[in-house]
Amino acid sequence: MNPDRAPSEKWIMGIDPGSNLMGYAIIRVTGKNDKPELIVSGIVEMKKLDDPYLKLKRVFQRTLQVIDEYHPDELAIESQFHGKNIQSMLKLGRAQGVSIAAALQRDIPIFEYAPRKIKMSITGTGSASKEQIATLLGKLMTLPPTLSSLDETDAIAIAFCHHLQRGLPAANDAACKNWADFIKQNPGKIV
Repeated sequence: MNPDRAPSEKWIMGIDPGSNLMGYAIIRVTGKNDKPELIVSGIVEMKKLDDPYLKLKRVFQRTLQVIDEYHPDELAIESQFHGKNIQSMLKLGRAQGVSIAAALQRDIPIFEYAPRKIKMSITGTGSASKEQIATLLGKLMTLPPTLSSLDETDAIAIAFCHHLQRGLPAANDAACKNWADFIKQNPGKIV
């Protein structure tokens, strides 16, 4: 925790890992029910790099750079999901691991969220599209009129998901049939 911040203030870094594009964002939350504020967001583009190890180096360096500049209190990152293309999953896992290593280098607590959990937190359904997430996220917090990519929006959503999970009791996604059920089961805990 940054000693210059109020005890109730949290800066949460969200990372949407990728081997060609990595989204990152930092949001500031001043209380459990306060509307989060976007501090910074962006993408790390690696499409022009052919060497997979140089891509990992770029992810590590940019993650450390953002951490050192903004001093987030916690890191939220999208966890692995099961896919049909094993090579893609391995590349994604490496990018995720490098981001986690950068946070560990600075002793930042790490929280992983499944893609379905992130979607459910923002939209109320685990099968929402990236576009739906971006649209609803824009209604939940103030975002710049143009963001560079949906990977950037996903990183904001991951940080926002972590904000929503803070202070909530551990819940089983199956316990809630829909977003309305979730709100009923968690009165006064939702932004």
